[in-house]
Amino acid sequence: MALGTACAGGGAVASDDPAAADPVGTVRAAPDSLVRAGSSKARTAMEMASGGTRVTVTGRGGYDFRRRVGRLDVVLPQDPAGSPAGRRPPVTELLAGGDLYMKNRGAGVPADKWVHIETASLSDGNLVTGGATDPFAAAELLRGAGEVTYVERTRIGGVDVRHYRGVVDLARAVRTASKEHRTALRTAVEKGFSKSGVPFDAYLDGRGRLREVRHRFRVADATVVSTTSLYEYGAPVRVRLPAAGDIFTGKIAER
Repeated sequence: MALGTACAGGGAVASDDPAAADPVGTVRAAPDSLVRAGSSKARTAMEMASGGTRVTVTGRGGYDFRRRVGRLDVVLPQDPAGSPAGRRPPVTELLAGGDLYMKNRGAGVPADKWVHIETASLSDGNLVTGGATDPFAAAELLRGAGEVTYVERTRIGGVDVRHYRGVVDLARAVRTASKEHRTALRTAVEKGFSKSGVPFDAYLDGRGRLREVRHRFRVADATVVSTTSLYEYGAPVRVRLPAAGDIFTGKIAER
């Protein structure tokens, strides 16, 4: 594999690979390629490390990039004791721009009810709070990519991809984000979330579509690594948002 060292700011291109010619523009355009693709299946993984303890939350589902809606079934860590009684059912998350709907998320919530959260009310704009980064929000962060390096060609899930590495400037991401995610991202910036920038690794296929992106967020004294994988582009994604009567309005107890 040929390694490239093309960087932002007009740096020299040390590779004959055409993928190295404009790494910044290529990465920033990734969200638009998703809209053109329409939809895909999605997998998420969120790793949190703090005080020597590592916790992983995984999710699986699909996303409609044109409607800006998606569904993920998120698996939380089981009870530390590991007993069958302590196993938690997956949390169903419906993602709709500035709105997050969750089922099985809070103790004391009836099984047939949803919890609704406006993502702008969360200090991180729901980049990590929900246990999974909204797949389109993960892509839109790349609009704020600053210095970007083309690393190499490789393969993910049997697909040839180009690997890029860089750092997201959240303030720039806010200015260029779609209206569905702009307010939530602005909240994250105003609250000082990951204010030193967000390092990322992005993998794009030959059509410029994002196949995987990994962001590394700094939250207080912890590091959160959020990975979003997209595959089976064009797969149908059906999301029906809850009616008002299906939303829980009471107090959510701590687990």
